[in-house]
Amino acid sequence: MGFSSYNLVSILALALSVQSVLAAPYLARNETSISARAPSGSKSVIIQLFEWTWDSIAAECATFIGPAGYGFVQVSPPAEHVSGPQWWTDYQPVSYTLTSKRGNRAQFAAMVSACHAAGVKVIADTLFNHMAGSDSGTGVGGSSFTHYNYPGIYQTQDFHHCGMESGDDIVNYGNRVEVQTCELVNLADLATDTEYVRGRLADYAKDLLSLGVDGFRLDAAKHMPAGDIANILSRVPGSYYITQEVIFGGGEPIQPSEYVGNGDVQEFRYTTELKNAFSGGGISSLQNLENRGWVAGNQANVFVTNHDTERNGDSLNANSPSNTYVTATIFSLAHPYGTPTLLSSYSGFTNIDAGAPNGGTGTCSTTGGANGWLCQHRWVAFTGMVGFRNTVGSAPITNWVSPQSQQIAFGRGSAGFVAINNADSDWSATFSTSLPAGTFCDVISGTSSAGSCTGSAFTVSGGSFSATVPARSAIAIHTGVKGTGSGSGGGGGGGGAASIPVTFAETATTTLGENILLAGSISQLGTWAPAAAR
Repeated sequence: MGFSSYNLVSILALALSVQSVLAAPYLARNETSISARAPSGSKSVIIQLFEWTWDSIAAECATFIGPAGYGFVQVSPPAEHVSGPQWWTDYQPVSYTLTSKRGNRAQFAAMVSACHAAGVKVIADTLFNHMAGSDSGTGVGGSSFTHYNYPGIYQTQDFHHCGMESGDDIVNYGNRVEVQTCELVNLADLATDTEYVRGRLADYAKDLLSLGVDGFRLDAAKHMPAGDIANILSRVPGSYYITQEVIFGGGEPIQPSEYVGNGDVQEFRYTTELKNAFSGGGISSLQNLENRGWVAGNQANVFVTNHDTERNGDSLNANSPSNTYVTATIFSLAHPYGTPTLLSSYSGFTNIDAGAPNGGTGTCSTTGGANGWLCQHRWVAFTGMVGFRNTVGSAPITNWVSPQSQQIAFGRGSAGFVAINNADSDWSATFSTSLPAGTFCDVISGTSSAGSCTGSAFTVSGGSFSATVPARSAIAIHTGVKGTGSGSGGGGGGGGAASIPVTFAETATTTLGENILLAGSISQLGTWAPAAAR
């Protein structure tokens, strides 16, 4: 109406500011307290099963995830989306019908029930911020749409149209209103400040809860004012976990701390810090993570990598050199800061658009992946550390030592102890702990079977034990896994001191997803049993 783009943005900023203040009381009136939106129970580790079908998640919950002690599984967005093989099509909804590449409504409900039966809760990735980015098309369930017209759901007036001279896409991330009302890469931006859109999104969330969903990851939460999210959640009664994607860029006006009133916030600065530390910056600085200006640990959802960062280079990933992805994940599961999410993905992520292999049916081997899947959640070191975290609970850090920038060791109360060696040479030391006397299995190299450790073992006597931590590796013990085995003996330098490095070469032709396994004369290599080979 004669306003310049600048003036229009300024007026919108004032309106949004007032709207956010007015929306704040909604959360206080909601029967759902913030404490009810945090992970509950003794099992808090989340697996992000990226791009898995509902049927394959159901099977994995029953056969592995539940028995391994994981608390939650985060699944791909359960809504009809645009067609196409790329992974990001799942993040472009066209309706709230529960038909997607992952399966249909009945399969989704069956998956939730199967996971619950295995003691695993389900977090649904959800898209409150936007609809599709395509100008028109037909969704995977047959729903036709145009960019601002989704029949029976939304019409033009239900979207933001920021009217920038350069188009509707976000250009300036230093402008709060532009970030929260303009379009994220052409994705139709929902007017979450309007009564109708808020009610429609709340209905979608309530529908998922009716099928047993236990929580939501709010994708692109940064692109919605925190007050809008609070208002929507106030319309959704019940106890459920909330984690919000708020990617913070230095100097930007939108702060992750604005969102903690709604639930947990994904702390991307943690992800960056771990990448820098384990890539050469030094891990000795990671003791206290509560004084960084980040959200508090009891409000943070953290990860070493997720589906976006493993592709865009903003984190470590399964292809990172020097085992840094593994050791950083061990740290993430050992340190008390935040609720950790462990990504389980597939090997084709170097092609940033590649969709799931094997038709989306997640398949794993005993301790790894198959058919193109990585199945990181089955890696021995990671499952061992899930048990570690479940055992130590909220115990504080004790007995921290760091003889050099790339070596750290610390306890978690009197329940567990971990040593991480990010250096290129072995680390032999005697460690002081608060652990009781006893012999404990190293959960990084194995587990306990019939009272024996399948990997190394360490004997704690008088509060101390001696060990050699291999280069670019770690050891971890806790009171939940005891046994005897190679490396035990306490005070005498056990735990890998007798390890001998071996180099060998094999030339073989493989197909995508096919593994080469190694059998050998020790239990870790399957003792010449091919089915148990590593």
